[in-house]
Amino acid sequence: MIINFRGTQIHYNVEGKGDALVLLHGFLESSTMWNSLMPVLSKRFKVIAVDLPGHGKSGVFGDTHSMQLMADCILEILRIEDVKNAHFVGHSMGGYVALAYLKNNLEQVTSITLLNSTPSEDSISRKKNRERAVQLIKKYPQAFISMGVTNLFANEKASIYEETIKAMKAEANTYPIDGIIANIKGMKTREDTRELLRNYKGQKNIITGKEDPIVLFNEIKNIAKVTDSKLYSLSGGHMSHIEAKNEVLDIILRLEAHSSHVQ
Repeated sequence: MIINFRGTQIHYNVEGKGDALVLLHGFLESSTMWNSLMPVLSKRFKVIAVDLPGHGKSGVFGDTHSMQLMADCILEILRIEDVKNAHFVGHSMGGYVALAYLKNNLEQVTSITLLNSTPSEDSISRKKNRERAVQLIKKYPQAFISMGVTNLFANEKASIYEETIKAMKAEANTYPIDGIIANIKGMKTREDTRELLRNYKGQKNIITGKEDPIVLFNEIKNIAKVTDSKLYSLSGGHMSHIEAKNEVLDIILRLEAHSSHVQ
């Protein structure tokens, strides 16, 4: 499916029937990251997997893709699909987008699951790393993508998923460089949403890899506690949907049916 949003094409897939489940991919990924999960999830949910701007088959909006801009894309897709309430599962950057959606659409979010993601804003050092990343990808795009994809996996498991990593790199190399940069800038400038998540009264889960090199386990463990989110700690790194696929599927399939919650 393709919609035209503010003059830019946004691509998404819809499979299954039932309660709506919105799947949002991470940086240097696309809706294809969910392909191995879709056959199972679509038996219970109406699954909507989106290519976020600048990734997959979706277009580029401009210099910066803010998390709110991408959340607005999701809002338009759900309007077109006549979805009033939905579960949200966001991987890494997709979690940031899900939280941006939650900010302005509390009553439309049945549950939110952060998959290898965090409600914290970037630290000062992380923001500086984002700035360096922009310069690096301008000069060495293929090297940046190769390193970025490989680093998503726990070091000891990179060789196990060699073919998967190779396919991810090949796909990411088809994305427009200005789109990748726009997303880096959007992540750098995103808001801290810990208080938003803490105050949300719906079902909220955080799934983390114990060896995640990006969302550090001890930090996210504390965040889960202060936001009153249920924490699932799995083996592996930043790619729990691959490294611990069955456990992730089980968590999502146990999401509760829609019920109203007081904000």
